[in-house]
Amino acid sequence: MIVTATALLVALVVVVVTVPARAASTLLSPGAAPASGGCGATDAALNQPATASSTESGAFPASAAVDGNPGTRWSSQFSDPQWLQVDLGRTQQVCQVVLTWEAAYATAFQVQVSSDAVTWTPVYSTTTGTGGTQTLDVSGSGRYLRVYGTARATPYGYSLWELVVHTTGGSTPLPGGGSLGPNVIVFDPSMSGTAIQAQLDTVFRQQERNQFGTQRYALLFKPGTYSGINAQIGFYTSIAGLGRNPDDVRINGDVTVDAGWAGGNATQNFWRSAENLSVYPSAGFTRWAVSQAAPFRRMDIHGDLNLAPAGYGWASGGYIADSRVSGTVGPYSQQQWFTRDSQIGGWLNGVWNMTFSGVLGAPAQSFPNPPYTVLARSPVTREKPYLYVDAAGAYQVFVPSLRTDSQGTTWAGGATPGSAIPLTRFYVARPGDSAATLNAALSQGLNLLFTPGIYHLDQTVTVTRPDTVVLGLGYPTLVPDNGVTAMSVADVDGVKLAGLLFDAGPVNSPVLLRIGPNGAAAGHAGNPTSVQDVFFRIGGAGAGSATTSLVVNSANTIIDHIWAWRADHGSGVGWTVNTADTGLVVNGPNVTAYALFVEHYQKDEVIWNSNGGRTVFLQNEMPYDPPSRAAWRAGANGYAAYKVADTVSSHEAWGLGSYCYFNVDSGIHADHGFEAPTTSGVRFHDLLTVSLGGNGTIDHVINDAGAAATGAATVPVNLVSYP
Repeated sequence: MIVTATALLVALVVVVVTVPARAASTLLSPGAAPASGGCGATDAALNQPATASSTESGAFPASAAVDGNPGTRWSSQFSDPQWLQVDLGRTQQVCQVVLTWEAAYATAFQVQVSSDAVTWTPVYSTTTGTGGTQTLDVSGSGRYLRVYGTARATPYGYSLWELVVHTTGGSTPLPGGGSLGPNVIVFDPSMSGTAIQAQLDTVFRQQERNQFGTQRYALLFKPGTYSGINAQIGFYTSIAGLGRNPDDVRINGDVTVDAGWAGGNATQNFWRSAENLSVYPSAGFTRWAVSQAAPFRRMDIHGDLNLAPAGYGWASGGYIADSRVSGTVGPYSQQQWFTRDSQIGGWLNGVWNMTFSGVLGAPAQSFPNPPYTVLARSPVTREKPYLYVDAAGAYQVFVPSLRTDSQGTTWAGGATPGSAIPLTRFYVARPGDSAATLNAALSQGLNLLFTPGIYHLDQTVTVTRPDTVVLGLGYPTLVPDNGVTAMSVADVDGVKLAGLLFDAGPVNSPVLLRIGPNGAAAGHAGNPTSVQDVFFRIGGAGAGSATTSLVVNSANTIIDHIWAWRADHGSGVGWTVNTADTGLVVNGPNVTAYALFVEHYQKDEVIWNSNGGRTVFLQNEMPYDPPSRAAWRAGANGYAAYKVADTVSSHEAWGLGSYCYFNVDSGIHADHGFEAPTTSGVRFHDLLTVSLGGNGTIDHVINDAGAAATGAATVPVNLVSYP
């Protein structure tokens, strides 16, 4: 091999190939043209995701070897073997790899390739490496490329200034970034208040009653101050600020959800959200009268927050996170509510189940009277990714950092810690994009940003790259048309899924969303996958069926606010029409769940099969429509809302409620709301069951403990702890 005179400048290129490299290779000096015969000049590894077996320190990350800067480098720890890996984003024809070594080079190493980053094939191998710049002509194809060192020339680690990969042919890559489409409406503070209000009113008139329609909207406000507006938020509408922090967008006015369309009944105010805004309400309070699938995140309310409709009416369930309310939160008629990692000035009352985790200003633990369940800190959290506009006016997606034992907001003491990803690293999906297109974008190394609309999928959308972000704006809805699993995530670190609605298709899907394959065994404690504001619907908008909505096989996954709903109203609804067994199955160890809303499934609604699990808050309704006891379950009275498998020896849960309303046969009994092995390592805190208006009976709270929930008084049966 030919080595340049400067041993300190070596370009290391790792390429994924499946055919052996030619025995002889030509080495070029840095900047030399790639080999002829169709080998391109573009560096396919440039700024692509890179990982390594180790780093000498934080000053020498894996990414420094693919950043195009000859003055930065990756350096490993001082041991053998060590490796540097790059994800080329999609399968490509590789024709040349250039390695630029620092003085600490490899005397023995291989260049290896892989289609899955698990099984590796060597395409170049040497035991007499001399360092410097090595240019290796190779021939093959693949997605992942790794330089694998087994012997060092110095006592130090392996060190590469740059890794360059040249490719030939291949499909035209999909573009990153671009327009957010017609249903993302962006407001600027230079616009007149009248024009902004007119647009807000137009969207609300369309969406106020549009419970099962196809229209979707995101209303986004650029940084600045907006005065005299009232943003009323209807179905499938998200309102959000585009600042780096909530106070970058100031609303002198109102962000409002009420229930006038339903005569003051807010129990069907679903599928809407507010995020990343500071609000100075005109009447001193903000009204957010919602039930399921209506998150309130990163909001700064300068006044009170009213969670009930005008006239107080009815409301049932909701979610707040990473928010600050300077005044008092008044749930009034809200039957249950969950608040996490926030700061409040006070809390007014409780009905059945008010649960707080990591909330500054929360009331004291007092369940069941008042019904407050309080955890001082949240065990492990990562706030939801969000879109913002940087100082140069470019869109970025911010990914907050992982926190443990967290309390209060991420932003009240300064900017939220984390990292930003430019929109150019996202494929901006539009309704009409096929699953094949979405998968091509993912295999290219892009993240996904779904714009508002309906997406019909004829194959599984497969997420395989660590740290991929899949983010939805304005309730994008994914529908598997032919019984496929809508989305599947590999057993890798740090995938973030947020802001999606999975709607079961007319052909039964075995699973709508799967996190990790069956039998997943890797640990992810340092960088878990997160599932946030992800919702599932079986029927309601039309006939649909799915055996299980969400299966979690990957260890350490964080579930942060889901609503899995087998519809009890709408179209395509009936005991044998919108069939669904289970909302959530957890098979991975050490999974943490906050704010589980799971309703009306036909068998055990949540099943936990693994150790180390934690759930903070569950709201459940048993299925309304079993035709009879026997039709629901032969040989026993019904199924549990939440079942911990007999094989589990460690599990803990706080603030769980289950309700029955058997409106076809009010004589039906369920044996219990909750089912678990009786062992010291499996612990429950603050449980309740309720019979709504006496329509059915839940005989016990958990196993054989707790009295029967029955009678027309709709009074909960409470159990402070079990066992």
